[in-house]
Amino acid sequence: MYYLRRTLAIEMISALLILLFVYTAVSKLLDMQAFREQMYNQEFPAWLADLLITTLPALEIVTAVLILFQRTRLTGLMISFLLMVLFTTYILLVIAGYYDRTPCSCGGVLRSMGWTTHLLFNLFFTLISFLGIRWSIRERRSPQI
Repeated sequence: MYYLRRTLAIEMISALLILLFVYTAVSKLLDMQAFREQMYNQEFPAWLADLLITTLPALEIVTAVLILFQRTRLTGLMISFLLMVLFTTYILLVIAGYYDRTPCSCGGVLRSMGWTTHLLFNLFFTLISFLGIRWSIRERRSPQI
């Protein structure tokens, strides 16, 4: 019974992360001009903005695809965790006042969140990414009933 609950939890976590990454990637791609402007308005160098503009939506889609398939799920969950840690660290720096300008380059509805709400949102997805990794590793080690 415990195995089935853990498997269901991993499936639910995977679905939420897939939804998140597909939604944010598609939002960026549908409004590429706004995404580009927001990235160039960040405090980091233009070369980094160029790199992120071209790679971030693709990385989000690849992460979602990796999570989708059982065989590559653990890798996708690890990338998801890393991305969420990076995004959350950025938000913490914004809240701490590290940056003079703080445009949000997120897509869709996420762009309209306040920084504290966005931090809580990101912490939730960071936590479920971590739990997904942990439970997926345990699932691989446990005998399936």
